Amino acid sequence: MSSIWAEREFRFYLAAATVQRFAAAGLVVLLGYQVYALRKEPLDLATLGLFEAVPGITLVLYGGHLADVLNRRLIVIGCGAALAAIAAGLAIASEFGLTLVFLLGAALVAASAKAFLSPAMQGLEAQVLPADQVFAGIPIVAVAGRIGDIAGPVFVGFAYAAAGPSATYGVLAVLFAVVFATILIGIAAKPTPAKPEQKISAARAIREGIVFVFREKVLVGSMALDLFAVFFGGATALLPVFATDILHVGPVGFGLLRAAAAAGSLVAAVLAWRVLPRERAGLALHVIIAGFGVAMIVFGLSTDIVISLVALFVSGVCDGFSVVIRQSIVRLATPDHLRGRVAAVRMVFIGSSNELGAVESGLAAAWLGPARAVWMGGVVTLMVVAGVSRLAPELMGLDIEELGRRQAAGQGAHV
Repeated sequence: MSSIWAEREFRFYLAAATVQRFAAAGLVVLLGYQVYALRKEPLDLATLGLFEAVPGITLVLYGGHLADVLNRRLIVIGCGAALAAIAAGLAIASEFGLTLVFLLGAALVAASAKAFLSPAMQGLEAQVLPADQVFAGIPIVAVAGRIGDIAGPVFVGFAYAAAGPSATYGVLAVLFAVVFATILIGIAAKPTPAKPEQKISAARAIREGIVFVFREKVLVGSMALDLFAVFFGGATALLPVFATDILHVGPVGFGLLRAAAAAGSLVAAVLAWRVLPRERAGLALHVIIAGFGVAMIVFGLSTDIVISLVALFVSGVCDGFSVVIRQSIVRLATPDHLRGRVAAVRMVFIGSSNELGAVESGLAAAWLGPARAVWMGGVVTLMVVAGVSRLAPELMGLDIEELGRRQAAGQGAHV
């Protein structure tokens, strides 16, 4: 088996995916900062979140359908060009003064473009990453994506302070242009995924993807673990409260708390490159999600900054390993003609867990208090792990090494 770095198209894909995550994360942060700066009204941020979330849990399903019937490479190129145009428009408009309506509209259009880009990007990955290199390639993609997610907002903050919004949006426009140019130059034309003998409607095709996910216990089980763990066990939305009212560490401590989980996730993604559990991947995933729940219990009960930082770091480690295992499962358990739709369903799960999880955290904190909301969420996460282990025993006993061999041999991925 040749080295993953010998795969030229994978190198170009990795570069494009990393830059895309970097620029997309930076764009979200910059839009949020400018929206709040206009009126200092927290409700405007809630409105912005809604505008960004709706395409990610609705339009993305149609984006997944298109990724399965059209050329994925061309979709990625087109969406990259659209995002570059949006960022360029924001750069020009910043010179004349941005309005709330304009920013919200730009956020909606950008989120819509990403709803088409993400399923196509994940489908394209399967066309450039050979099946026998999955276990080497997916951890690398996860590490690069995590670096982009972390570094993008940091870069935007420094660029905004040094050069202002117009120049910062301009740089993001260039980066999005790099994404589509890299795909255009570095990845050859790919065949359109196989189409059914009889043409079916978009609604039926989307339903087919949803039915497939819910029929495959390893897919729906792994997605459910992620959805409910983040929905009930996540503490990100409440970190300002912990930093201010419980740990009393101020803005510096808040920054450390935000960084702790991200650092743990990055470390895990790097380690997974070498120590990814394969033969007992299903069992490992359950243990990892349970570890996440325990970390949240410790964090919720802690009043010491060091213990809290360690707990968040451990939660990040669990999350990082979980991401790699779940991406491997989706990659290996999905036939090529369904990759876009399955990726879209997965994005709905992720979007629901992140956005609705923040709402759940706020409501639970208002009702129970922030500390109790977090540690009780950790307890619920443990209950979810136990429930999934009983409802989806196929996931508990999953061997992704065997799943990978079957896909490499072209025997299909049905489990």
